[in-house]
Amino acid sequence: MDYINEFRNDNYFLSNFYECPVTYDGLTYRNNEAAFQAQKCINPKDREQFTTLNPSEAKKLGRRVLLRKDWEDIKVQVMKEIVTAKFEQNEDLQKKLLETGSAYLEEGNTWGDRTWGTVNGAGANNLGKILMEVRENIRLEKDKDICLD
Repeated sequence: MDYINEFRNDNYFLSNFYECPVTYDGLTYRNNEAAFQAQKCINPKDREQFTTLNPSEAKKLGRRVLLRKDWEDIKVQVMKEIVTAKFEQNEDLQKKLLETGSAYLEEGNTWGDRTWGTVNGAGANNLGKILMEVRENIRLEKDKDICLD
């Protein structure tokens, strides 16, 4: 099985820091990181301030917002919805995701994120798991469309 263990260089499109528009819950953001960080806000109106931010700015602001009480319970589902939106709304990226075939996707990183990725192979790799699930769902949907033709 192929193995992609970092979302840099040719695989940077897998990163939430990759700049591409994504519309989620009625707002269009410049990147997935901004869309994700915005969902931490208690007041939906506060999410608008994230729409123009680059990923680093969004991550920084996301650390300072008043966090909604249910965040820990919903954050993985929110990420799944945003990642799905990214690849459904950007056909060129969808094609690139499908071209990863059956490769195991792991966001190996050096900044200590063991929730969404791994550090030296240790971590939950939730982003990688979500990307593989989204890839499989897109593939199944395309196969279903072919069968219906």
